[in-house]
Amino acid sequence: MLICNGLVGLCLVVGGVRHYEQGFQALGASAALAVLAALVTLTLVLPNFTTSAPGPLYTPPQLIFAGVVSLVLYGAFVFVQTVRHRGYFLTVFEEDEVHEAPPSGPVALLSFAATRFAGGSGCAGESTDPTVEAGIDRFGAPKAVVGVIIATLVLLPESLAALRAARLNRLQTSMNLALGLTLASIGLTIPTVAFVSIAITQPLALGLGEREEVLLSITLLVSVLTLATGRTTVLQGVVHLVILATFLFFTVVP
Repeated sequence: MLICNGLVGLCLVVGGVRHYEQGFQALGASAALAVLAALVTLTLVLPNFTTSAPGPLYTPPQLIFAGVVSLVLYGAFVFVQTVRHRGYFLTVFEEDEVHEAPPSGPVALLSFAATRFAGGSGCAGESTDPTVEAGIDRFGAPKAVVGVIIATLVLLPESLAALRAARLNRLQTSMNLALGLTLASIGLTIPTVAFVSIAITQPLALGLGEREEVLLSITLLVSVLTLATGRTTVLQGVVHLVILATFLFFTVVP
């Protein structure tokens, strides 16, 4: 919700206000949306319809399968985006540019370590939960609001980069950041939490509620319609932001 509606919507509005109409490669966006639709359906919707475990739960074998499927889908997308069909995710002028040589092995390892450290720092941000929860309790809002606030803080760096790219008329970069971030947040998180759930024998409720399923469905539908042509205006951005506002409103007032 925060990325596909909030970040994408803001990028389309910011870029549309400044440049009227913006373009990107629809092939890359369609590929990302196909992977996203499969990921969210298999991991967040299907648990509500299985019979081996009651409710929105997967059994351990089903969790393992969901984790493997998530890794396969995300790995295939990264391979297509960076190797096999890299051109689908580049603008025309980026394809014509002369790029720098790939980094050396030590530099690549150092960059990987830095990203892992940054990820740990983001997780450490959850130490603010007690303070945030105290404020939420004061206003009588549901606990789910805490998750929205924490997720917003974690997504802030990538969101700022995507907005800056949209303002500079580089919507392709914005879409790559937004859709890639969405796929990573699901494709890498599901295997991790599935492993932890099995390791500590703690049940994991993956299935979404009915309200969330409706919002997810309209998000996927609107995303497909928005990104199908490769051209966007302010209108598409406003539609996404209205869906986000609906999600936030019913999170506070369920």
